[in-house]
Amino acid sequence: MTEDARFEDAGGRPLYLGAMDPDDLAVLSALVQDAVLPATEIAWRPRERRLAFLLNRIRREEGRPRDPVERVQSVLVIENARGVSSQGVPRGDADTVLQILNVGFVPGEYGAGHVEVTLAGDGAIRAEVEALEVTLKDVTRPYAAPSGRMPHHPE
Repeated sequence: MTEDARFEDAGGRPLYLGAMDPDDLAVLSALVQDAVLPATEIAWRPRERRLAFLLNRIRREEGRPRDPVERVQSVLVIENARGVSSQGVPRGDADTVLQILNVGFVPGEYGAGHVEVTLAGDGAIRAEVEALEVTLKDVTRPYAAPSGRMPHHPE
């Protein structure tokens, strides 16, 4: 019998997680909530059928608020992508910083569907996929968040 991974299992080590179903994707979505990235750090590789984001995410895997708040650069990759569309996302503008609110999956037929990345300010990126396969991999050491604060979301 296998046991599900727990936040405590990370132990300060870099994350490398995958999502192959909507429940797994909900975990990745929670880990990338409030991640920020310049608009130039989104790469669509149609020949590889891959959409990738180099983002700065808040480290939440310890399961408690950290003082100081830490961020880490991570790569979020959507595999099996057949097409990508966006709304409210300026392309190629290094001064525009995007903030991820949610990553979700809208199922279609036979395992296909759409992975939707919802951004603050009414922006969104939608990848049409043959099958759900998303990975999240930390690629740097954690660092103190420049703001020193956790993002606040009024209800």
